[in-house]
Amino acid sequence: MEKVLDNNYYDLIVENTIGQVYNEDVTPLNETHHILHVSTSKINICDPSQIPYYSLPELYTPIAIIDRDKANNESFQFHSEPAFHGKDIIIGILGTGIDYQHPAFLNNDKTTRIISIWDQSEQSGTIPEGFTFGSEYTRETINQALSLKDPLSIVPSIDTNGQGTAIAGMIAGSPNPNQSFSGIVPESELLIVKLKEAKQNLKQLFFVPDDSLCFQETDLILGIRYLITVSQNLNRPLVICIALGSNQGGHDGISAISIYLNGIAELPNIGVSIASGDEGDKERHYFGYAYSEPYYHDFQLNVGGSDKSFSMEIWPYAPSNLSIEIESPLGESTNSIYPSFACNEFTFEQSQSILFVNNFVFQSGSRNPLILIRFKNPYPGTWHFRILGVETTPFSFHTWLPSGNLITNETFFFDADPDTTITAPGNTVDPLTVTAYNQINNSILTESGRGYTRLRVIKPDIAAPGYQIPCAVPEDQYGVISGTGAAVGYAAGAMAIALEWASVKINYINLNGNQIRGLLTFNALRDPNVTYPNNIWGYGRLDIQNLLNMLLSS
Repeated sequence: MEKVLDNNYYDLIVENTIGQVYNEDVTPLNETHHILHVSTSKINICDPSQIPYYSLPELYTPIAIIDRDKANNESFQFHSEPAFHGKDIIIGILGTGIDYQHPAFLNNDKTTRIISIWDQSEQSGTIPEGFTFGSEYTRETINQALSLKDPLSIVPSIDTNGQGTAIAGMIAGSPNPNQSFSGIVPESELLIVKLKEAKQNLKQLFFVPDDSLCFQETDLILGIRYLITVSQNLNRPLVICIALGSNQGGHDGISAISIYLNGIAELPNIGVSIASGDEGDKERHYFGYAYSEPYYHDFQLNVGGSDKSFSMEIWPYAPSNLSIEIESPLGESTNSIYPSFACNEFTFEQSQSILFVNNFVFQSGSRNPLILIRFKNPYPGTWHFRILGVETTPFSFHTWLPSGNLITNETFFFDADPDTTITAPGNTVDPLTVTAYNQINNSILTESGRGYTRLRVIKPDIAAPGYQIPCAVPEDQYGVISGTGAAVGYAAGAMAIALEWASVKINYINLNGNQIRGLLTFNALRDPNVTYPNNIWGYGRLDIQNLLNMLLSS
């Protein structure tokens, strides 16, 4: 078995070196990084100091709020301009896969509009060239499957979650008059990456419940590389749509996937659209500070009875040196935990709660200090935390709980801060980061992730319609999708229109993602009573008609 699939090996993200040697312990990622596979037998789960935190892949959850019971939704219509329907544009989607049998992805002759599917979770088919695992199903194979009574006997790739199908449908779905349905760019074609689930060993490191659906950063990077490889081989423009998010990391846009995406944003004929995440109203972010003596700050966390294991990350700003004290709902407390290389394990006898605390001395390069707390069987109720400055100087910090379905809404911070809630990789600088608004009343959706990044970079870039957008759902059904998972799809459709105007119709050669981001933000609608850019709306509301007016006038 390939070590990239083997749960007996951790996958670490490591920077490439000159004269890089690849062997069975290494899987290439891209031009800047590779995966180093390390035996789990060599690592103590209590001691991530044996593995630098920044080498561990972040865990990503799907972003989508899908209502399968609502269809024929006429509250929202896409533009009707006949000149731009995404012809010859490729829409690349990473996520939960696709129901390739759905009529939204078929031509009139019942052949597929999907160029290929790379199903990372399926190992029975042909591995795509240049990769080491998964199964690639080409257009020819999918069409062969569609001609059979049992298509899954040839192409056994399915979308059990529905997120991938919904986003692909709203962007590129074939028109269905009976459902009053059409994708934004129904003449585009699809490239699909179904991500394999994160390794159990990575979930265990971060105390993620075994049955929680999440993906790991390394597989996203490989999926992005696959999309780019196929589109460049076909010499066609590509829009990459990412409706996945993580609350891990410093929310600063300097992770391996962010470095990769920043480079991609400079490539010609490729656009990248990233969801800001649906964490804005989840009360999973807290900002604390001590700007005057005494230099300490107290905050509280409510732990729900359903959350038996999870992690929490506290990110101070360098060069702060902070210690932490923790008290359980029953009054049991730790001593002061100072920065060190040690892993501190605490068992509270009364509540039988176990905590693992790493107060890392430093992080690599421009990365700030980190306090990682992992909870096992935490006693339900209010947990108290005191952050203290080791030196008598002012400090501030952010702390985040896991995103998506990795915890329940029963676990939350008191006095939570809705700002700085954009999930990774939405805090990446150069791609387009998209938040969601209700296009019926022009109000921001409360769940939409808010900026700025922890380093005060302006994000989100733009707000797009994200309330009950018509979409496809598995098993030949239609429904609606809401949240930033819908908004990012809408923005991806707008990017496809810009690329069709520029590349396909040869109006502007080699338009890159950064320039497309500029086109969309320049033509955004702005309220005269609001100051832009801001951390809620970015540069304003995306307006496809405004974009079309500018393009057609050129």
